[in-house]
Formats: sequence, structure tokens, C-alpha cells
Amino acid sequence: MKPGLSIWLDLIRVVATVVVVLSHWAYPRFTDGTYFILREWNVGSDAVIVFFVISGIVIAYAAGRDQTAGRFAFNRLTRLWSVLIPAILLTFLFDRLGIGLDPSAYPQQYFQPLNLWEMLGRGLTFSNEFAFPGPARLGTNGPLWSLSYEAAYYAIFGAAVFLGGARRIAVLLVLIMIAGPRIILLMPAWLMGVWFWHRLSSGSLPVLKPASAYLLSIGAPALYVICQAINLPDQLSTLTADALGLPDARQMLRFSDEFIWNTIIGIFTTLHLIGMAHLLHNSRLNWTSVRWFAGASFSIYVTHYPALHLLDASLPSNILGRHAILLLGAIAVGLVFAELFERRLGILRNALRSSRRYAVRS
Repeated sequence: MKPGLSIWLDLIRVVATVVVVLSHWAYPRFTDGTYFILREWNVGSDAVIVFFVISGIVIAYAAGRDQTAGRFAFNRLTRLWSVLIPAILLTFLFDRLGIGLDPSAYPQQYFQPLNLWEMLGRGLTFSNEFAFPGPARLGTNGPLWSLSYEAAYYAIFGAAVFLGGARRIAVLLVLIMIAGPRIILLMPAWLMGVWFWHRLSSGSLPVLKPASAYLLSIGAPALYVICQAINLPDQLSTLTADALGLPDARQMLRFSDEFIWNTIIGIFTTLHLIGMAHLLHNSRLNWTSVRWFAGASFSIYVTHYPALHLLDASLPSNILGRHAILLLGAIAVGLVFAELFERRLGILRNALRSSRRYAVRS
């Protein structure tokens, strides 16, 4: 991947992370409805679909680099668990502290009280949104729903790439059945990232003139804004609910209730990246601050929501700058968390490899 496009993907990750945080911070229970337009446009969920496309790119690259199923599984699991395990422990601690300070800051709709072992069990198996054993919210950490989706996509993709014959078909069928239709409904956007990487790495992306590249890179985000302005997401969601015979598609589909709109977002994101791949082909952007913040984006994503709840329970309602403290405090928790865990992934992997070699020699 060219340096220019690589830094652009990092910038998109940073922007998408901030959008997710802002979307949750905009809930009326945190900021009194002052920024509710962010909730009306549901930009946080839309940003997660952008993450899915980028994830497809990264995992398709990783599969080619890793070359074996064992190495692929090791790298994917260590990447997820190195952040997820401490994030679940932090969520449990923050939730218990916050409930002790102000139970009203933990409404039932946004908090499912699970014991620590159940949270760890559901989190470490990524089964919190699987069809089997059924969905569960890990305390206040609702955003962890997307990790359940991504882990399923990693497993399905890995089985498709590294297995063959009847075994591949059997494993794929089992994985799809366990994940369930809700998760599969959002997989097209993730697969668009896979498609983009294979076309990019093979040099077979469509050849574009500069004017066409600008049109895709600018036009795709503009189309997103236009669709939001004409209320297309709600129209599609209503059509989905009507087809299911329900007043609200979320009753059945949960986080996949806007799967048609989410697929459209995946298309917009992919078109934008095709345009940017051409525009940045010879660019050598090196925005170190973007790289640094992108290296903490995963941590911010998995910690900001329990941090928002704890800060909301802790801060007086009339404190000066309360909204800013909530936002900056939640991001600060993620940045500190990243220094302790996300940025230590290489050290963790080397330690695990060393312990494995020692065990074999013993």
C-alpha cells in the first residue's frame, strides 16, 4: 500500500472514532439534547460501517501476509484480546463505581448488569451478538457489538481462505449458523474492503483520470450527506420494518436494522477509497499525529462509553463545562488505555511466542 493511502486510511479511522464518541456523547442523558442532531442522523452507527470496510482491507492484507491459518488466528486473537480483556475489566470496574455514585445514570436500556465471569466469557468468545447463545450487552459497553460482528467476519474469511474442499464448506456453514443472519446482513460492507484490497494489491483497480478520481473521492461523501438530508436511512428502515411486519426493525434485527443503508454506506466508502487511491498514488504524506491517534482508536472505541457513564454519574449537573469534560474525559481514558495496552501488542506477541518456544523445548 502506498504511504499516502495508508495515512488516509488512518485519518478515516481517527475521524470515524471521533464520530462514534460524539454520537454517544450527544445522547440527551449526557448533554441534555443540545447535540441531538447527531442522534437523529445516527452517525455513530454509520461510522462503524466505515470501520467495517477498513477492517476488510486490513484483514485481507493480513491473510496474505500471515500465509497460514495458525499465524492468522494468532495475530487476530492477540490483536482483539490484548485490548478486549482489559476493556471488559475496566467496564466492570467503571460500572460498579458509577452505580454506587448514581444509579439513575445507568438506565436499563443502556446497561445490562452481568457478573464479571459472564462478561469475560461472552466477551472473549465474541458471542455477545451471535445467534447462539443469543445477544447480550456487556454492562454499559454497547459498542462492543461490532467486535462480535468483526470476529465472525475474521473467522468466516479465514475459513474461506485457509481451508479447502468439504471441510471448508462444513466449517463455513457452522460459522454462519453460529453468527446468525443479523451479523451476515452487514458483511457485504466488510467484503467491499476485501475486494478493494485485492484489486489494489493486484494493480487491477479501475484506471481513472484525475477528474474522475476527484469526483469519486468528493462525490461519495457528498452523496452520503444528500441521502441523510432526504431522510433515506429512515425510509429504508421503515420499508424493512414493514416487510417484517414490525413497528421497528430493531426489535428483530438489533444493530443490523439498517442493513440496506449500511450496504450503501459501504459502497460510498469504497468509491471514495478508489478515488483517493488514485489521487494519493504518488503522495508521501507522513502525518505523525494522525498515525499516533489512529494507534489509539481501538482503545478509545472500547472504553469511551463506560467512561461517559462513570463521568456522568460522578460530575455535578451544574458544573461549568460539563459537556466538554464528558467528551474530553472519555477520550482521555482511551488514550491512557492505549498507552497501557494497545501500543504494547508487539511486546505481548513476542512474549507469547517465547513462552510457546520454551514450552516446546521443555
